[in-house]
Amino acid sequence: MLNIILFGPPGSGKGTQAAMLKDQFNLLHISTGDIFRSEIAHQTPLGLEAKSYLDKGVLVPDDVTIRMLAGFVYEHTTELTRGIIFDGFPRTVPQAEALDHFLDNRRTPVTIVLSLEVDENELVRRLIKRGQTSGRTDDANEEVVRHRLHVYSEQTSPLKSFYDKQKKFVEINGVGSVDEIFNKLCEEINQLA
Repeated sequence: MLNIILFGPPGSGKGTQAAMLKDQFNLLHISTGDIFRSEIAHQTPLGLEAKSYLDKGVLVPDDVTIRMLAGFVYEHTTELTRGIIFDGFPRTVPQAEALDHFLDNRRTPVTIVLSLEVDENELVRRLIKRGQTSGRTDDANEEVVRHRLHVYSEQTSPLKSFYDKQKKFVEINGVGSVDEIFNKLCEEINQLA
């Protein structure tokens, strides 16, 4: 199986590219945010557990996130699925270790980590522009945006070395047209076949 982690800060284009890669390579697209929202909306036991943490304003523990992710994978994987694209997950080394353990048990390890690299000022510009049309208040304030980027950098920087040690980490220039970036990502994935 082809298991891809699409990595990058808020505003780097992960969601857009993940949707395109999903279709191109017949992958199961996993966005933990989408899974959280679905589990909570359907009031599943895991969704209610996650909501109890979110309502307190604290991060959902890694074990709850991994259990949700595992359930989603088991429920949505078919014989036609060529692999999984993880959109913005993992975000911390403990999450990466838990994901490795989960995938090792399935005998399908992470194949590659593709990191969309975009300058901070460009990210701020993109997020502020997105905030003007999306209604997302966390994208409308430059100070909040810069803080989110700082937190992202602090939490996820260790992941670069974690996956680099496994020889799976590849940086991709995330500036250019959507199609140009998509083509760069496809080139890296096609080299794996």
